[in-house]
Amino acid sequence: MNTRSIHLAALLVLGATPAVAHSGHEMSGFAHPFTGLDHLLAMLGVGVWASVLAVKRPAAAYLVPATFLAMMLVGAAAGFAGIKLPLTEAAIVASVVILGGLIMAAVRLPSAAAMGVVGLFAVFHGYAHAIEAPSSGAGLYILGFLAATVLLQAAGLGLGWVARRSLGDLAIRAMGGAVMAGGALVLIAN
Repeated sequence: MNTRSIHLAALLVLGATPAVAHSGHEMSGFAHPFTGLDHLLAMLGVGVWASVLAVKRPAAAYLVPATFLAMMLVGAAAGFAGIKLPLTEAAIVASVVILGGLIMAAVRLPSAAAMGVVGLFAVFHGYAHAIEAPSSGAGLYILGFLAATVLLQAAGLGLGWVARRSLGDLAIRAMGGAVMAGGALVLIAN
C-alpha cells in the first residue's frame, strides 16, 4: 500500500465518525458544533470548499468562511428573537449533503455566489445553535460557537490544502464524498 492510499484511507476514516446529532443541549457554545455530525461536517465542509474555490480565487479562502460566520450570527439573532425558521433540521442536513456534492464535483462558483450559498446554510446553523442555547449566558454561548466554527472551518481549509498538495484532486473529491455520506447518516439517524 503506497503513502497516497494510506493518507486517503485516513481521510475517509475521519469522515466516518458516528452520527451524534444534537445530543445534550445544556453545554457550552464551543462544544455544541462538535457534538452534532451535521454541524461538524458543514463547518469542515465550508473550509474544504473554500480551499477548492481558493485555487482560482485566493480571496475565497477567507471570504467564504467569514460569510458563513456573519450569516450564522444573523440566524442566531433570529433564534434569540423568537423568530421561527421552518424546516431548520432539513436545511441543515441539506447543507451538509450539498456542500459535500460541491466539494466532490470541485464546483468553483464565483466568490459572491459561493458566499450566498454558504450564507444561506449558515442562517439555519446559527438559528439551530440559538434555539438550543441554555437559558442563561447567551453571550458566552455565542462566542463559543463562533470560536468553534472558526476552528472547524480553519481545519477544513487546512485539510483541503494538505489533501490537494499531498494527494491531489482525488483526495478532495473523497472528502466531499465523506461529507455527503455523513449527511446521509444524519438523515437516516433523524
